[in-house]
Amino acid sequence: MRVAVVGTGYVGLVTGSCLAEFGMHVTCVDIDKTKIDKLNKGQIPIYEPGLESIINRNTRDGRLKFTTDISESVKNNLVIFIAVGTPAREDGSADLQYVDAVAKQIADNINGYKVIVDKSTVPVGTGQRVKGIIKDITKNKFKFDVVSNPEFLREGAAVNDFMRPDRIVIGAESEEAVAIMKDVYSAHYLNEAPFVITNIETAEMIKYASNAFLALKITYINEVANLCDLVGADVHKVAKAMGMDGRISPKFLHPGPGYGGSCFPKDTQALSYIAKTYGYDFQLVNTTVEVNELQKLKMVEKIGLLLGVDHSAQNAFKDYTLGILGLAFKPNTDDMRESPSITIINELLEKGARIKAFDPIAMENARKIFGNRVHYCQDEYETAEGVNCLVILTEWNQFRKLDMNKMKAIMKDLYLADLRNIYEPEKMKSIGFKYTSVGRS
Repeated sequence: MRVAVVGTGYVGLVTGSCLAEFGMHVTCVDIDKTKIDKLNKGQIPIYEPGLESIINRNTRDGRLKFTTDISESVKNNLVIFIAVGTPAREDGSADLQYVDAVAKQIADNINGYKVIVDKSTVPVGTGQRVKGIIKDITKNKFKFDVVSNPEFLREGAAVNDFMRPDRIVIGAESEEAVAIMKDVYSAHYLNEAPFVITNIETAEMIKYASNAFLALKITYINEVANLCDLVGADVHKVAKAMGMDGRISPKFLHPGPGYGGSCFPKDTQALSYIAKTYGYDFQLVNTTVEVNELQKLKMVEKIGLLLGVDHSAQNAFKDYTLGILGLAFKPNTDDMRESPSITIINELLEKGARIKAFDPIAMENARKIFGNRVHYCQDEYETAEGVNCLVILTEWNQFRKLDMNKMKAIMKDLYLADLRNIYEPEKMKSIGFKYTSVGRS
């Protein structure tokens, strides 16, 4: 089996590398020559645990290669994955210009039967759109099939998710295409991973419906946490008891400053836009998007309450230096896209705060966003030195066992805003910290 993956972003790189790990010959293609040159030198453009060793092993063994030549990649491979970006436009719709461009390049170079796989997250109808583009250019000279095969990769756990999937969704219109896709995923098929075989439109909807539901679940437990703060309940105990119900499950019931990343914000907006184009007001998803943005601002209010200042006042934090631990939207990634830290830090800066910050991986990406408005530190202890308040925004493992006696000695004031609930309130208070968290007041 010979496979081409067009696009070496997050999804494309993980997909191509892991397919090579399963013994296939994979060509990863990108128009970015600088990125391809770096990949050919073993330099990985994203941080993802376990990925670098897979890429190095499979390039060394000749199963994985990187190129900018899409023409040869189309001609020499049976299965062509489209894994390019589909960024959100201002109106929330997915920008399909890169998908369209790849479809046109495939059509210009097709030389026989091909299976063209939409791996990018795309709105319902994109599979038919790709098929129409190729048909218009080739005039039906060559037979081909378009397949929807959505990804369900969590950043920071993508390799494991690809190797041990909860399910594999294949949306296709021919038995031949389904058989070839089962061959692509034969290792999973032999390991009895669940396969969902359906039409293209259903497969496309499954991806958006799944991500929007998870975003809703996060937003729901955040709302519960906010109420727990008011009534004196413990959201951790609430979430634990809820998760014991088999109908609910404990996953994604972790309160915090709101969801972020490349998927949930974009996909909830896109699903809302899709509904709107069909004349349907998807109120639950619309509210999820709105409440998630409010949750980020709620964290600024929480910090203000801890410090005893009116967070809504102009220059409310002008007398305070805050140390921020964690900038990426989640641990084990350098991804800053839609991270709650962006909204929270910008709001604090606007209200006069001085910000020191540290993240184990995302510092370079953070500099691109905040520039010189933030003082970047070498580690968590430099971040805490001389600050009035320490704020935990990302639950990196190395933040879970901080030397709190050392923190106590180097901080100016002992305010701790634990917005990921990684410490026990009573223990922190017994050490001497004035402490707040989310849903455990």
